[in-house]
Amino acid sequence: MAYLNSEQLREMGFKSLGKNVKISDKASIYNADQIEIGDNSRIDDFCIISGHIQIGSYCHITPMCLLAGGIKGIQLEDFCTLAYGVKVFSQSDDYSGETMVNSLIPKKYKNEKMEKVTLKRQVIVGAGSIIMPGVTIAEGCSIGAMTLVTKSTEAWGIYVGNPARRVKDRKQDLLLLEKTFLEEESINDSI
Repeated sequence: MAYLNSEQLREMGFKSLGKNVKISDKASIYNADQIEIGDNSRIDDFCIISGHIQIGSYCHITPMCLLAGGIKGIQLEDFCTLAYGVKVFSQSDDYSGETMVNSLIPKKYKNEKMEKVTLKRQVIVGAGSIIMPGVTIAEGCSIGAMTLVTKSTEAWGIYVGNPARRVKDRKQDLLLLEKTFLEEESINDSI
């Protein structure tokens, strides 16, 4: 995987860009002036990132993910991971047939749902999962592969299915590891 160099990243005109950010040269980034990326985060091959997007530190967006931030936006807090093919939408057409659909139709003929999506710290979303507008995935949640998330979750749960349902609690041992990791990183940064 080839990553854009620091000059290429700077030329894209991000709203803000942390240090040690890696973005594949095969990723498609739209509206870079609306995108914020924290330190040590990575976006891999064939991802599409557009609209209002905030990506925290140590976030990994693996190949073939889609983040459609639109007007309301998507926020990934620190230590979030999106596995292969995850799709996150902050807006959606009304599929009921009461209004018209698609981006070629003027808004006065549509009834789009536009709501911010938030993934709190230490969230992992499994391959092929879909997150719909207005969802907040609470801290520490694990979303299983191929899960459709239409409603917000409660912290430290493992969610699976279509629609997503909580099947058990997620261990919080990783919080101690996070603390140790960050302490070691600050030592390494000072050397």
